[in-house]
Amino acid sequence: MAFELPALPFDKNALAPHMSAETLEFHHGKHHKAYVDKTNGMLGDKGLEGRKLTEVIQAAKDKGDKGLFNNSAQIWNHSFFWQGLSPDGQKPTGKLGDMITEEFGSADALVKKIVEESTAHFSNGWGWLVLDGSKLKVTSLHDADTPVVYEGMRPLLTIDVWEHAYYIDYRNSRPNYLDAVTANLINWDFVAQNLDGEGVSRADQG
Repeated sequence: MAFELPALPFDKNALAPHMSAETLEFHHGKHHKAYVDKTNGMLGDKGLEGRKLTEVIQAAKDKGDKGLFNNSAQIWNHSFFWQGLSPDGQKPTGKLGDMITEEFGSADALVKKIVEESTAHFSNGWGWLVLDGSKLKVTSLHDADTPVVYEGMRPLLTIDVWEHAYYIDYRNSRPNYLDAVTANLINWDFVAQNLDGEGVSRADQG
């Protein structure tokens, strides 16, 4: 069974003005779709038909197959990214809120750290909030790299810092994009759900 482009969990106009429908048409409808199409086109030659997306990503990593890894990992990264966005203007509460206060002092301090990490990240990649053991950790990974292939790195939230994520709405201003997303669009309910350590499964297919 071929992998599919997952539907956005919100209407394409729902995140405006912070993320426009035009951005989503290109980012989701073209970039994300291209990763799906390219991965599907490679599976037959690799003997990986019928495998889960996460299994394909791991197999590509193990074999040093950069083409398959980059495309399949980007399917997963983007699928996880969309779920971490919401138009609802949420705030972290409950266990997640308590953990954030304990680790970072406040939600604002955590957001500032995510923005700083993601702004300083050189070239393309992803900013991440992960569960490292029982602790929250802010980090970043280059290009298509993903927590899927790192044991003990359990993903809670990611923010895309490839230029295609922000060039339409913010041109070359990554900081403005990050400020807008972190202040207005984070789906903290999704982040809290991933405290169960099962975040990888929530963007899997197959």
